[in-house]
Amino acid sequence: MCRHLAKYLKSENSKKLNEQKPKQVIYVWNYLEWGGAQVYFLGVASRIKDRTNVKFVFPKETNRQFINFCENVGIEYEFLESVADFKPATTLKRKLERHLNKFRAEISMLKFLRKFDFKDSILHIELAPWQSAFALAWLCRRTKVFMTMHNALPTVSKWRELLWKLKFSLVTRFDNFRIFASNQDAKNSLKPFVSSDFFKTIIVTYTNVNPDEVDEALQSEFNREEILQKFGLPKDKFFVFCLGQFIDRKGRWTFLEAAKKVLKNSPDVCFVWISNSILTAEESAKIEGYGLGDNFFLIKSETVGNEHLDLMKFLRLADVFALPSFVEGLPISLLEAMSLGIPSISTGVYAIPEAVKDGETGILIEAGDSDALAQAVKTLKENETLRKKLGNNGRDWVLANFNEKSVAEIAFQGYAEAFESKK
Repeated sequence: MCRHLAKYLKSENSKKLNEQKPKQVIYVWNYLEWGGAQVYFLGVASRIKDRTNVKFVFPKETNRQFINFCENVGIEYEFLESVADFKPATTLKRKLERHLNKFRAEISMLKFLRKFDFKDSILHIELAPWQSAFALAWLCRRTKVFMTMHNALPTVSKWRELLWKLKFSLVTRFDNFRIFASNQDAKNSLKPFVSSDFFKTIIVTYTNVNPDEVDEALQSEFNREEILQKFGLPKDKFFVFCLGQFIDRKGRWTFLEAAKKVLKNSPDVCFVWISNSILTAEESAKIEGYGLGDNFFLIKSETVGNEHLDLMKFLRLADVFALPSFVEGLPISLLEAMSLGIPSISTGVYAIPEAVKDGETGILIEAGDSDALAQAVKTLKENETLRKKLGNNGRDWVLANFNEKSVAEIAFQGYAEAFESKK
């Protein structure tokens, strides 16, 4: 009886919140590299756009592929003129230049946002309290502001930890500020920086996959030979894929080192990395230095297709998916590969073990361990039974626990509750 009453009250509360929905949710970021965070936004926005107006705001120079994704799912967008610089800074001069650029980019973004009437809106922005506390405070004085924690906070020095606590204290004092966490690990990392009362308000809205898109990708026509020919990929190879930015924190050199070790005894394996990253001359030269030849391909994601579904279909070529990251939240590319039934290898860092259970839903290795990655690839190549087990278990686990439909509903209820609290 109590359970039925609770379910009824929850349903009635949900109906009430839907009636009090915000008229608009605006998603904003001011950097160029796009990835899991933007796919996360696309998933939520595409699910709630029939209940409220949704708009994206991002830099004008954003990759055309992502803009196509927005257009394909019917998301309105506007352009920022400024771009935040997050490129590495190894010298004092470079660090000062980056800080100055960040300040200017944020001021430009805030000026742009002033044109919006936030009276009946929610702002979901990619700004971090430990980096942009004053910008967030300025916004919180004008509207309800959400940000999503995708990665757990790193361990920092005592003085920096104190500084971050002060910044969190400044921002979380506003009733208008809310945090979503895209995994439990990211939420737990906030405990030392926020009050216990604020911590209770943090909602986990998991990084997720679109089950409808997964089904469509698996059920669509798939001409393997035609796709291999289109991208110049060799026939009769065992394919190990990775999808994501080709950057250090994703473990790119671990991936290539493991490829070199595997190919010594297994020349019938081909390694493929799909990325939207633009390589420098030095990076290209370093890749060549591994001597992988036609057993490694770096494919631009924009050449795969204009729709996210095209990437999902392309992943079906993979026999194994490997993401040897050093720093991650809960990577969408890994979840999507698992949802397609591709046996997956990744590292036991941050939130990845929330999806990959070693030996059950995938294989976990230590970050930076190219020997372990090479051995995992060899093991899966030689053991079809294990591949099927991990592929099937991984797919079931992801679809049951990281489902876009349920996550979007949780996010929308969070927006609606925040909107109601404004009145």
